[in-house]
Amino acid sequence: MTFPFRHLLRMTRWARNPPSKNRVILFFAVLAACLALFAIERLIGWPDWLTPNMTPKGRILN
Repeated sequence: MTFPFRHLLRMTRWARNPPSKNRVILFFAVLAACLALFAIERLIGWPDWLTPNMTPKGRILN
C-alpha cells in the first residue's frame, strides 16, 4: 500500500467509528503535557542534573 492510500483508509475507518470522548480527552491531555514540557525546556533550559555523565568504557565510578 502506498503512503497516502493507507492514511485515507485510516481516516475512513475513524469517520465510521470515531474514538470515544475519553480517548480524545486523553490524547489532548498527553499532547498538552508534551507541549508544556517542551516549552519549559525551551524557556528555562535543560537542567544539569539530568545530563548523563560521560564515562570511559569499562570503568565503574563509585
